[in-house]
Amino acid sequence: MKRDNFSTRLGFILVSAGCAIGLGNVWRFPYIAGEYGGAVFVFIYLLFLAILGLPIMTAEFAVGRGSQRSPAMNFDALEPRGTKWHWHKYTSIAGNLILMMFYTTVSGWMLYYLYKMALGDLVGLDADGVGKTFGALLQDPVTLAGNMMAVVLLGGCVCYLGVRQGVERITKWMMTCLILLMVALAINSLLLPGSDKGLAYYLLPDLERFFEQGPDVVIFAAMGQAFFSLSIGIGSLAIFGSYIGKEKRLMGEAAWVIALDTFVALMAGLIIFPACFSFGVNPDSGPNLLFVTLPNVFSEMSGGRLWGSLFFLFMVFASMSTVIAVFENLIASFTELWGADRKKIILWGAPLIVLLSMPCVLGFNLWSDIHPLGEGTIILDLEDFLVSNNLLPLGSLVYLAFCTSRYGWGWEKFLREVDTGEGSAFPRWRWLRFYLTYLLPLIVLGIFFRGYYSLFFAR
Repeated sequence: MKRDNFSTRLGFILVSAGCAIGLGNVWRFPYIAGEYGGAVFVFIYLLFLAILGLPIMTAEFAVGRGSQRSPAMNFDALEPRGTKWHWHKYTSIAGNLILMMFYTTVSGWMLYYLYKMALGDLVGLDADGVGKTFGALLQDPVTLAGNMMAVVLLGGCVCYLGVRQGVERITKWMMTCLILLMVALAINSLLLPGSDKGLAYYLLPDLERFFEQGPDVVIFAAMGQAFFSLSIGIGSLAIFGSYIGKEKRLMGEAAWVIALDTFVALMAGLIIFPACFSFGVNPDSGPNLLFVTLPNVFSEMSGGRLWGSLFFLFMVFASMSTVIAVFENLIASFTELWGADRKKIILWGAPLIVLLSMPCVLGFNLWSDIHPLGEGTIILDLEDFLVSNNLLPLGSLVYLAFCTSRYGWGWEKFLREVDTGEGSAFPRWRWLRFYLTYLLPLIVLGIFFRGYYSLFFAR
């Protein structure tokens, strides 16, 4: 079966960046950057992107391009005979499925708020009124399910058009609009009266906040944010590596993707902090930031209905680019596993995604008495924990081991694939193989165990 491929390098970079860019770039990164020392945290975060995110992303791209297969078959194509690396296909597929099971619901929130903001339903509400709007949404399974289904339908329709005409073309358009919207929103925030205080809080180094939180806490937070923001480990990026040619070396391509991901995270802070400080609203983290705090800010702002609508349009693009990328990963995987037509896979798969997403929808209302990870947790927390704290770090270890071990693909074959084409060569420092083989896996394991510690012992 002939595989479709990306038509341009720009398409590959923007689609890969769209997969990496997620809600954590907006509702978590700015908040912890401000809390943990501003520029001090940002510097540590950028350091971990370079020493942690870049090599793992490069490895995942290399496995995808070297095999020219989806995560369902890429290890089968490259592994030495008799080895079991191909078992990772099951965790890759499971990771992408579970991610869709809750990300479609959360993306549906963005659609709902875009609609509410555009109609002006949030204009004139006080803080309590805005908070009640979000609470009412979570308690309404019909509205939640309807928006979730709309997200699945949109993602399925884009993928139905094919890799070039659907995934590449539409994601390029969305990502371009996303960047332009962010720039416009950031400029508007920076021009607000009193915005300089928010800018200083966000970007000036503050050692007092750094030491108040604790260096170990800040370092682990930066490490975790750098790791989780890139969606590495479950093949979500490997599939796009399989769609590109050999014209460019892969480390430079990975660097471009990381640069775009970081740009969105930094720009989110430029939108949020100046606006919050200008109107005397304390910035929050998580869903409350997007659905309670920022709507309060927009309701006070001149032209707030327009700026709020543009903000949630940007959030729709950010979340939908991830949904489309993960959907494409699953479609390509099942197409290769079963030898079926991609359009048939989509027609059968979209209803299945809707069905699998229903527990997350119901976990906010009809099934809210289910606390899978302890008191106060919901089904979404379990699904997020399985992906973020288990499958992503453990999958990253598999990619690292496969590319560095003689029992896997091997160091020389990995280097040959990474450095095929033009552009920045992968460093040949003598200590680098030791670092990627032994030290980097220890860092990833530290993130893995820290997730369990935070869940069960630090609450």
